[in-house]
Amino acid sequence: MSLCVDIEKTTGGFHLASKFEADRGVTGILGASGSGKSMTLKCIAGIIKPDRGRIVLDGDVLFDSKTGINLPPQKRHVGLLFQNYALFPNMTVEENLLTGLRASEKNRKKAREQAAEMMEKFYLTGLEKLRPGQLSGGQQQRTALARILLTRPRLLMLDEPFSALDGYLRWNLEMELTDILKEFGVPALFVSHSRDEIYRICQKACVMEHGRSTPVLPVKTMFQEPGTLAACMLSGCKNYSSAKPRPEGGRQIWAGDWGVTLDCGRAVPENITHVGVRSHYIRLLTAGQEGGGMNVMECRITRIVEDVFNMVVMAAPVGADECSDNGQLRLEMPKDQWTAYTREERGDVGQMIRVGIRPEDVLLLVCASY
Repeated sequence: MSLCVDIEKTTGGFHLASKFEADRGVTGILGASGSGKSMTLKCIAGIIKPDRGRIVLDGDVLFDSKTGINLPPQKRHVGLLFQNYALFPNMTVEENLLTGLRASEKNRKKAREQAAEMMEKFYLTGLEKLRPGQLSGGQQQRTALARILLTRPRLLMLDEPFSALDGYLRWNLEMELTDILKEFGVPALFVSHSRDEIYRICQKACVMEHGRSTPVLPVKTMFQEPGTLAACMLSGCKNYSSAKPRPEGGRQIWAGDWGVTLDCGRAVPENITHVGVRSHYIRLLTAGQEGGGMNVMECRITRIVEDVFNMVVMAAPVGADECSDNGQLRLEMPKDQWTAYTREERGDVGQMIRVGIRPEDVLLLVCASY
């Protein structure tokens, strides 16, 4: 599968400018609510018409504003799973599945046979006469997926399929969905605002912010080297500061919000506007402990929070910009690691501590301008 999207759409005060390419496997689109993720899927499906641009799937042009091509949804052969699954509430499971076959299979007997085979694969046998309101969340999702896959789509698009579910059910359905995608081998776009879902389910991903998409990258690359401030924040990084490369160039950069010069361990490009550091990569240094090549910062503890499995320490670096929302650092460590320190070593609120950041853990970021 080869999907090329380069479209623009203005609705009210919102401007979508989505541009990315995706190939086989599961490609994620990570973004906050209102960033344009769902609108992008609806444009690909033909539900929304872009103002300009081009959408090409496997060499077939689905939309082209210059040539006037705009295939109707039924001719695009793509499947879109909505957040609420969009099952017909007055139809049974079997009837819902058959609606996906009416356009392609006129033989009723054959259509029922195909629906029965799909119900067996999706563990829906015995539920044929039940309506959506009588099904669990997992059964509803499997019904919706079975209906889509009966149409043999060239591309499956999943629009935050777990957003309305609780944590336990979400995890179970995620495992089921992952198995289904592997079994059927359908190329997919997976939209989510959850970095964890994107990391576990997708092989590649891009980020959407304010209607703009970043290039598609391997998922691990996107988390290890997010590249942009938006991708860094959406991937879960809690520490970031405005930054300027040092005038003399080289490996050092000035982190303005933290009031410190950092060694980044590699050459700093001139266009870098921010730096980031993940909470788990900030080390607490005890008295007399050398930095060992790390960036060492003196900080004052402002808050200590006990999480379910971790301890969270908020600390303000000496020289930090007190007026900045980003002027504090967030350290996280497992509880057993925290309790291994003595009270004097780990400090308390109001006390000074030293922290270390390895040069290779400094994320170099650019802030896209819109």
